Parts: sequence; structure tokens; C-alpha cells
Amino acid sequence: MKIIDMHCDTISRIYQERKQQKTASLRENLFQVDLTKMKHAGYLLQNFALFIDLSQTKDPYQTFQEQFAVFQEEMQQNSDLIAPVTSYSEILSNEKQQKMSALLTLEEGEVCGGDPARLTEIYEMGVRMMTFTWNYPNSLGFPAEPVCPQPEHGLTDTGIEFLAEMERIGIIADVSHLSDEGIRDVCRFATKPFCASHSNARSLCGRGRNLPDGLIRKIAEKGGVIGANYYGPFLSDIPNERNIFFGRIKDISRHIRHISDIGGIYCIGLGSDFDGIDDNLEFKNCSQMELLEQELRNCGFHTSEIERIFYKNVLDFYQELL
Repeated sequence: MKIIDMHCDTISRIYQERKQQKTASLRENLFQVDLTKMKHAGYLLQNFALFIDLSQTKDPYQTFQEQFAVFQEEMQQNSDLIAPVTSYSEILSNEKQQKMSALLTLEEGEVCGGDPARLTEIYEMGVRMMTFTWNYPNSLGFPAEPVCPQPEHGLTDTGIEFLAEMERIGIIADVSHLSDEGIRDVCRFATKPFCASHSNARSLCGRGRNLPDGLIRKIAEKGGVIGANYYGPFLSDIPNERNIFFGRIKDISRHIRHISDIGGIYCIGLGSDFDGIDDNLEFKNCSQMELLEQELRNCGFHTSEIERIFYKNVLDFYQELL
């Protein structure tokens, strides 16, 4: 089964390891994602997020550039296995060459410092998807968690301007981490489909990072895709007997079923959040994706539906937008 994953933090994790003078490589490592594991599992494409924690840097754009340098280096050193893509045609070309594809994304819109001209810079560097926020309010809007001080806090005027510019130049809007009102603003002002790259269903797990049913429907109606997140605290409100929120495969499947029931089979994909989450997971890394495939079969999904979930929905989404 081919796989497209809309979100992992592996490049940022490699960057952090190297800052601590440790050796880390994308080709093979002890993390949740590496190229050897991806190839074994049958990955077609992985979105690689450059994640910027505003509390850990005085210069978000500089940190972004440093992480981008890591991404470039890893792409060059592993060009026999993977190549970066900025268009749908490049994905198909890589597949014909039996190479995996890497789509570069940005997790934290404040990297642009509220300047829309920066969007052109990051687009030219290869970024094709961006979240407006992470967990802190910024010049673009307000996050889902920690809980917004006021429920009406959504996108700022600058955030609305950014949305229009992102659509104009070709950077996909990603509403994961954005507040409910912010997502409603995107639904209101967007003229193109957008995504929630790594979000689950709030009716099954009450975290603010998850999507209420109404927003699942709106994203689907807009032609968007939601990537199911594997993180235990976003899968269940109830910890296990050791008081650990454990990422169980049946719970991932449960969220996938719910999102597909609410928004339709064409709105659901995968957004693991690998290497941005802990190791309290039933399957420890991306090499074991066949376990999720089997669980989806056990839950009554047909092969054609599993193909939609595993890669076809996101591939169609990229065909329209890249």
C-alpha cells in the first residue's frame, strides 16, 4: 500500500540533535521516521515540517533557515532514495524513478514576521504548506491550545491578508493548531481547498487541537483533507492503567472512521506527527504501517477506501493545488 503522510517533525528533530553535538541522519536513525523505514513501508511521499518553537528562538526566520539547510543537506545526501517536490508532476516523476518524494512545510507562520513578502521567499525555497500558528498567539492568529483567552479570537487582519497571498502564490493553508474561530475565518475567506495536516475529531477526544464535527464538515465542503494524528492525548480522553495516554491503532482507526462518516471518505488522510510526539505508541515507527492498514480492514473499510485514506485523497489534493 502506498503512503502519503501530511506531517512529521523529523527534520526539526535532526536539527535539534545536531545542535547538541549528536549525530543524526534522515537515512537511518532511531527516530520514528527515516528513509529506510519509509522505503520498507512503501511511502510515496512524506511532508517534512520545519517546526519553529517561538519560546526557543529569538529569531524565528534564522532558525527556519538553519533547519532548511538541514533539509537541503539530507535531500542531497540521499538523492538515490528521495527527492524534494514542489509540484504534482514531480511526485509522479519521482515515482517513475522509484524514488520517494519530500514536500517541505512550515509549522509556525510567525517565521514570516507578519511580512507577506516573506511568503514569496519561503515559496522560492520550496515551502508548499504552512500553519498559521503553533501553540502561541502571533501576528496571524490565535492557537487552539493553550485555550484561546476569548473564543472569538481567530485570524488577525494580517492573517487574512496572508491567506490571500498564500493562495495567490501557491502555499497551501494548514489549519492544524489554529483556533476554531481561526478555522472558521479560513473557511469564510479561502477561495481554494486547505488542510488540517495533523488533527483528529473532538467528539471522540475533547482536546482543543482536535476538530469539532462542524469544522470537519466545512473543511470537507471546501475540498480539504484532514490528516489523522497518532498522538495518544489527541486520540482518547482516558489514559491507560499506567496513567499514560497511549497511541493505540484502534483509536487512530476510530478517528479515521468518524471523520470519514462526518466529512466523507474523500476528506481523510494521514498526518502522523511522527518525531513530534512521544513513543507511547502501539506501532513504534513508520515501518509498521501495515498494522494500521489491517485495523482499518477489521473496521470494515474496503481496499479502495484504505487507498483513499493512505494516499489517494492527499495525492488528489496535491494534484489540484501544487
